[in-house]
Amino acid sequence: MPKSGCSQVKATVIGAQGFIGRHLVKLLESKGYEIYAPLRDDPQLLTSSLGNVFYCAGVTSDFRKRPFDTVKAHVGDLRLLLEHADFNTFLYLSSTRVYSNQPQDKIVREEDLLRVNPLHPEDLFNLSKLAGESLCLTVERPNVKVARISNVCGADFESNNFLYSIIKDAINHREIVLRSSLESEKDYISVNDVTSLLLQISKMGVQRIYNVASGRNISHEKWVEHLKKYTGCRVTVIPDAKVQKFPPISIERIQSEFNYVPTNCLSMAQCLVEYYVKEKK
Repeated sequence: MPKSGCSQVKATVIGAQGFIGRHLVKLLESKGYEIYAPLRDDPQLLTSSLGNVFYCAGVTSDFRKRPFDTVKAHVGDLRLLLEHADFNTFLYLSSTRVYSNQPQDKIVREEDLLRVNPLHPEDLFNLSKLAGESLCLTVERPNVKVARISNVCGADFESNNFLYSIIKDAINHREIVLRSSLESEKDYISVNDVTSLLLQISKMGVQRIYNVASGRNISHEKWVEHLKKYTGCRVTVIPDAKVQKFPPISIERIQSEFNYVPTNCLSMAQCLVEYYVKEKK
């Protein structure tokens, strides 16, 4: 993606080809930023003035199959930029998935001690994100911050994450088969909320680390109720499906600093269904 026309403030978006990155570029362009959206391993990254950096690169749903790429994206490439690049501000996108091993009945906050287990392959994602966070928070450079992003809700149908998978199944197969129970739940945040908060954190955030979430879990049962309403699909839950609950996430920091009022992602269900149906035609 080439640079946009000249403007006063420069922003560099690492991972601009990804879902959050694409939406962030659109927002920054609308605000008059000069955008630099480098491709992977662009040599200019270490020789140019990058302005305000948004590090959106990462491996998400397929990290289990790509362990080396996961560590490279979350830590290796990050290290080169923090050590050698010229920038004004730097915002690293981490994930609220790092809270997945916390007690389910306790609200999780940015300062909490976290549980990870290197013997668990599932924890490679958490360990690599936390290593990236630690690097950002200990490097002796000013204006380096971390945003822990919740499950992003938007028209991201290249993804095989839970929400997009069940929407595609509801429309393509007229049936949703759940492998986790209806009581399972996690936090969702709209992609427009995410990009707006990232820009505010980068420009005005007074803390080093922020939860970027809605602060409200949505159950599988609520999602499938809405999808049944808009698609007429059937819902089947496999026998002995496990309950997978993520702990509620504190959003006190983004509420107090930015007067944040989260979008109810359930209200987006009909639009997501209509978008996917339109794209299929």
